[in-house]
Amino acid sequence: MSFWRKIAGLAARGVDEAECDVCPPGLPGEDPAFSTAVTALGAKLAKADGNAQAQEYDVFSLVFQADPASEGNVRRLYQLARQTTRGFEGYARRLKKRYGGCPQLLEDVLDGLFHIAGSDGVVTGDELAYLERVAQLFGLSPLTFRRLKATHLGAANDDPYVILGVAPDAPDEEVRAAWKAHLSEAHPDRARARGLPAEFIEVAEAKAAAINAAFGQITRERKSMRLEGAA
Repeated sequence: MSFWRKIAGLAARGVDEAECDVCPPGLPGEDPAFSTAVTALGAKLAKADGNAQAQEYDVFSLVFQADPASEGNVRRLYQLARQTTRGFEGYARRLKKRYGGCPQLLEDVLDGLFHIAGSDGVVTGDELAYLERVAQLFGLSPLTFRRLKATHLGAANDDPYVILGVAPDAPDEEVRAAWKAHLSEAHPDRARARGLPAEFIEVAEAKAAAINAAFGQITRERKSMRLEGAA
């Protein structure tokens, strides 16, 4: 019996197989607790904007594939779970408890949920709040969530990470190296040394100021996060 065929049975019996403190052996796809929780999270996400649509299930079935023989059970559980967003936090906590030692797997799940949220061409504020809460319950850092959000929705041109050309969860050393490299390239002294007109020097000064401001913003944000985490 495939793990997908176990979903409906587990839900009907109310069996919770997610009560362990270490990642179970084997592939997640062979774990009924994983598949049940992921199906429920995907379905409840579809309801987060108050308008669950058929294409969201279609995207779900592409991202989290079930074998053909189990498609009916998966769809039934999905339809049941999407009646309300209630309970999604419990499913997210169960995945965290069971796969907390595998953060990349949890990130992959969140990545898949982003795909589902955007299946209708727009991610609403309610859906984004749902995704951010799932990320928090998974124990993923705000910077990881920010990177995934930028990957799926794009980042603003004035985002400091865009200005420095690094991922939001890049290590501090990488951020500092990017700041130094960009600042060196854009430094007004280089424009002066090349004998460029005053307007070019003004542009270089503005660009250098933006680079410094971006690095300062990132530094302050990360310091604040560390203080909050230590509290």
